[in-house]
Amino acid sequence: MIDRLMLLDTASLYFRAFHGVPDRVKAPDGTSVNAVRGLLDIVAKLVTLHRPTQVIACWDDDWRPQWRVDLIPSYKAHRVAQVVPQGPDVEEVPEALQQQLPLIREALEAIGIPIIGAAEHEADDVIGTLATRSALPVDIVTGDRDLFQLVDDAQGVRVVYTARGMSNLEIVTDAVVVAKYGVLPSQYADFATMRGDASDGLPGVKGVGEKSAAALLQAHGDLQGIREAAAAGRLSAAASARFADASDYLDVAPAVVQVVRDLDVVAPGAPVRGSDAAGTAAAQRLAERWNLGTSMTRALAALSSAD
Repeated sequence: MIDRLMLLDTASLYFRAFHGVPDRVKAPDGTSVNAVRGLLDIVAKLVTLHRPTQVIACWDDDWRPQWRVDLIPSYKAHRVAQVVPQGPDVEEVPEALQQQLPLIREALEAIGIPIIGAAEHEADDVIGTLATRSALPVDIVTGDRDLFQLVDDAQGVRVVYTARGMSNLEIVTDAVVVAKYGVLPSQYADFATMRGDASDGLPGVKGVGEKSAAALLQAHGDLQGIREAAAAGRLSAAASARFADASDYLDVAPAVVQVVRDLDVVAPGAPVRGSDAAGTAAAQRLAERWNLGTSMTRALAALSSAD
């Protein structure tokens, strides 16, 4: 078995679990536990399928960092439930899910999966840093295509893409990114900058869609090359005008779209493990207290068998 690091985009997975698992089973006090149970089942499936030797849950310590908002004020603005003057702003999250977040952290710790976040940064940035520094091949588990920019066959970094559901996981490699979008993973951040993304409040370049963005990158290499070509009149008049009109946006957007790769975070060196006897007993007590049932059992069994 090849040693491999698995990095979980935790919020992506617990949102999927919350919306994918019916909220029928409750804790004894009536608290919803569907996201916790669903996330434990996701972990069990991922570990069983991909046999990672290390697993890390990457966390959004700040889901909408102020430095990104300062560059593009519309960044994730439609998802703000409450503005906090000293930040971070409160994200619009269903109350039944919000109540489960502390238990999600407790459950991950109980099964021996470390949680890593970074102040003023998103989980994407933690993932970018750990993937870039890893001496092991890396599986990034996410439903967020922005992380396709990290795919790198030469470094053994791939994405386990969950957007089509846990029964239809897609392994994203260099060839998959090229086939889907016509660009290399190293060009993906520039591609996404031009295309824009309404779900993140990124306007993109008006009139430039996926096909035209890919064609421009194929012809000019990167966003800087495209902007230089536009300024020099080597693009059509209409295209040059579009890039001129988007100049202010393009000056700042790459820093927002590109994940950070040099945070001061360190991956723990411990391999995947099933809890020891004391840890297993504690995890089972947690499961009994919160009615996590066989979801906890399956996660513990998967992690134990990955030793």
